[in-house]
Amino acid sequence: MNTIRLKHGIWVLVADGEKALFLKNVGDTKFPNLEVVQVLEQENPPTREQGADSPGRYNDGPSMHRSAVEDTDWHRIGKERFADEIAGRLYKLAHGGAFDSIVLVAPPVVLGAMRKKLHKEVEEKIAGEIPKTMTNHAIPEIEALLQAA
Repeated sequence: MNTIRLKHGIWVLVADGEKALFLKNVGDTKFPNLEVVQVLEQENPPTREQGADSPGRYNDGPSMHRSAVEDTDWHRIGKERFADEIAGRLYKLAHGGAFDSIVLVAPPVVLGAMRKKLHKEVEEKIAGEIPKTMTNHAIPEIEALLQAA
């Protein structure tokens, strides 16, 4: 993995399935100073709190045997929808010239879902990716972790 240089003006997206922080480095490479530009949040409780009924059942033919149908993973679907929303926001920002380069920081699953939805205009501006969950960290911790990456 190449070293990520947090040059002045670079953007950093720190996201997970429920929260996205759009940060901009107003410092320099040696002393990054990330400022929050925008925050997106989505309420995405665990599937057990989102499901309405017990999983469905179906007949296995002429016998009395019935099998369960796997329950929908609403939490995962929520994360995928949020990744779509983030990708859409990144496109609008990139298209509007808000950033020249960006570093994406998200858990591997969210990063993968986001990557599938990113527009070519955004892909061209990605300076690096870090597959980690950092949304619960304070900004100085994020700066330190990015410098160590």
